[in-house]
Amino acid sequence: MTRLAVEDEDHERLLSMVREWKRGCQIAVNAAWGVCHTRNEVQKLAYEKLRERTSLGSQHAVLATHRAAEAIKRALERDDDAAKPEFTSPTVVYDSRTLTLFDHRNISLTTTGDRVRCRLVFPDHGYQSRYLDDDRWEPAKSTLHYRDGEFHFHLGFRRPRPDVDLPTEDATVLGVSLGVENLAVTSTARFFSGAELTHRHAEFADLREDLRETNTRSARRTLRQAGERIENFTRNTLHEVAGGIVSEAERHGCSVIAFGELEGVQEMLTEAAPFHGQAFKRLFEFVAYRAAERDITVVQVNPEYTSQRCTSCGFTHPQNRDVENNRFECLKCGSEANDDYNAAKNVGFRCIRRGPLSSRGVGAKYCALGSGRVTPDGEFVPNEELEAVGKP
Repeated sequence: MTRLAVEDEDHERLLSMVREWKRGCQIAVNAAWGVCHTRNEVQKLAYEKLRERTSLGSQHAVLATHRAAEAIKRALERDDDAAKPEFTSPTVVYDSRTLTLFDHRNISLTTTGDRVRCRLVFPDHGYQSRYLDDDRWEPAKSTLHYRDGEFHFHLGFRRPRPDVDLPTEDATVLGVSLGVENLAVTSTARFFSGAELTHRHAEFADLREDLRETNTRSARRTLRQAGERIENFTRNTLHEVAGGIVSEAERHGCSVIAFGELEGVQEMLTEAAPFHGQAFKRLFEFVAYRAAERDITVVQVNPEYTSQRCTSCGFTHPQNRDVENNRFECLKCGSEANDDYNAAKNVGFRCIRRGPLSSRGVGAKYCALGSGRVTPDGEFVPNEELEAVGKP
């Protein structure tokens, strides 16, 4: 997350944009709730309403309908009697059509009026510089945040597919599930705890609330120093987890790492704190960067029902999962597992069953497990057989 240096006259423009974005998302939800939930359907239903009733430009009206669709979909996945989503978070989604990144760390953002040009204030040794200074990466979907009287920007990056040898039909996929108790779990049963990260962010949130009420120069200095410490800890933790995921992929001979689609992940995890959504995005970026250096492809798949589907028999039901105790127990076959581990396997299975990984025809044949691999048809191949095949 990067602080934006905003001129006084532009501050209100960005605030107005935040207000209109929230209003636009809510209008789209109100129109589509109980009617539809896919991006195309919500966009078709609500786009003209947003253009008529808000000051959002055409592309932000599209993005707002997509954001509304994601929120509706996640709400329906959680509970059949789910409440209609309410947009209260002071954020705005940007993409390559609504933001422009210039040299010298300046960025131009679309608002409800004139564009606003701001300076990105990176922390020392910030991870963002690694992407900005590398021509192989380009800005992607990003998020503007407003908190404690300041604007911050989470700048997303993507790397266009390089002209190198990509995974073959025999590729093996490592599935990855993201969560709160466990920040990440792989389909090979590698667990990366998120408990300490959640604990430290909770402590920082309490401190920030206390110091905001004090609002003295000393309190602001203390808050800034605490913010730098939590940022350093978060960055180091995410780098360690990213390195562990890529190492796990290498250890199991995986040429593909699959995540569930990140958009709306915070709505899917009802127990998540506000910082988790950004942490997941940063983790994905760190993994993508490390994986690219090792010729490992990183993809996202539709995460729908991955937390509710039994990997043993395929039965899908919300009550299969006990979120409070991080347990999964199939109501049909009785199979039990950690819920994040079950979801990670489903992510991997969905990747190998959905066909090509890209328009270039890249496919995958196996999902890596701790004890072997699984084919799209559910055939299990133990590690012993794989090792035997590889021997001369």
